[in-house]
Amino acid sequence: MYRISELIQLDKKIYHTNDLAILWGITRRFTLYQTITRYIDKGILFPIYKGLYSTVPINSLNPLEFGKAVIHRYAYLTTESVLAQTGIISQSIYGYTFATDQSKHVLVGDWSFRFRKLKDMYLHNPAGIHEQNGGFIATVERAVADMLYFNPRYHFDVREAIDFEKVRAVQKEIGYPC
Repeated sequence: MYRISELIQLDKKIYHTNDLAILWGITRRFTLYQTITRYIDKGILFPIYKGLYSTVPINSLNPLEFGKAVIHRYAYLTTESVLAQTGIISQSIYGYTFATDQSKHVLVGDWSFRFRKLKDMYLHNPAGIHEQNGGFIATVERAVADMLYFNPRYHFDVREAIDFEKVRAVQKEIGYPC
């Protein structure tokens, strides 16, 4: 039962298969999957996505942390997600939109995650990105700059809430074509 205590002691709630192998020191895949299956059967682990497990039920997870774990690479919340949260677009957004180095759309339970591909030179530029609750989130200006990069003709419902001078400064700092 020492493996259970190792999971409980960590502050982390989401684990990839390889994380569990390293944490438990298991090198044989069959043994690893057998152990994971036993913990799922006992209600200690919850399968949430391909090769992704949680120590809490899926509806108890932080969507920002969960989205980052699904893509398993650097990503930050941006575009529609940030713009809807700040009231710049009034459409109902039912998913979370991240910028990362690959395009992907994932549906897990009631959650939808959209990953938009951004060139590395833009993606890894920290301008207008801050850390919050264990994940990275774009500022309004960065989210607008990202949206204009992906769709230069995008319609913003509340344009007066956007400081386009700051947006242009962020675009210039990132190196986006204007």
